[in-house]
Amino acid sequence: MDKNQDLIKRIQSGMEDFSKGQKLIANFIINHYDKAAYMTAARLGEEVGVSESTVVRFANEIGYDGYPKLQSVLREMNKSKLTAVQRIEVTSNRINEGNILKSVLQSDMEKIKATLEDIDQESFNNIVQSILNAKRIYILGVRSSAPLASFLGFYFNLIFDNVRLVHTTSVSEMFEQIIHASREDVVIGISFPRYSKRTINAMRFAQHQGATVVAITDSLNSPLAQNSDHVITARSDMASFVDSLVAPLSVINALIVAIGMSRKPHVHDTFERLEKIWDEYKVYEKHDHESDYGEED
Repeated sequence: MDKNQDLIKRIQSGMEDFSKGQKLIANFIINHYDKAAYMTAARLGEEVGVSESTVVRFANEIGYDGYPKLQSVLREMNKSKLTAVQRIEVTSNRINEGNILKSVLQSDMEKIKATLEDIDQESFNNIVQSILNAKRIYILGVRSSAPLASFLGFYFNLIFDNVRLVHTTSVSEMFEQIIHASREDVVIGISFPRYSKRTINAMRFAQHQGATVVAITDSLNSPLAQNSDHVITARSDMASFVDSLVAPLSVINALIVAIGMSRKPHVHDTFERLEKIWDEYKVYEKHDHESDYGEED
């Protein structure tokens, strides 16, 4: 059974045995799970008129080991379905408008910490090995995940000579670019809520072609994970209508470093050559007090 339906079924089946306070919580969750997903136990209790401890006991009553576990399922239920307008509404309760900078940075720190606690080291190692063994590497990422794909593609292009960054505005173009993906290749798909149908369909196609498919996404329940051979998860969240992709970028950074360490001699030689090219063609500004800053390249 779908986990989302399982939660609603649990609540509905226990309704007769719930206390008056628990029924208030149950009805609020059923009717407003989009808001409940982003409320603390204290805030939810305040909303329906019960104590924080009653909310915690309710979570235990329906089979969850504490309120955070229930909240996690609620977030899975709704995060890929929220519109941009709904995102603004649910996050208004979470962000301290008097100190937005601190609130958002604190939230990003928490996402990295949670990602570190949840990360599967064996899966990470398997992904690294698959990439190192690949004949060709395809990277898929569109919309808000496009910068993540570009970042990964930029550094992989310095390490490998077999990388193709695929992020286009049409489904047909995406298929055209991965049409030759085969058993010896790796296809890396990156997407976070709201999930891109283009990326999901392209990953499904690549898997049918026999390629090794890697998902970089937020959860093992993500539709990307269901169409991949290896999954690495990073916590994604939203600050108003904006996707927070700090933790995903950190995981991608770790992936690049791990690959770079495995190909250290090659990477060293590449950057030695690049430094000479960058210097010759004045790619980077030199912090030299004697430089003529008035001269244009």
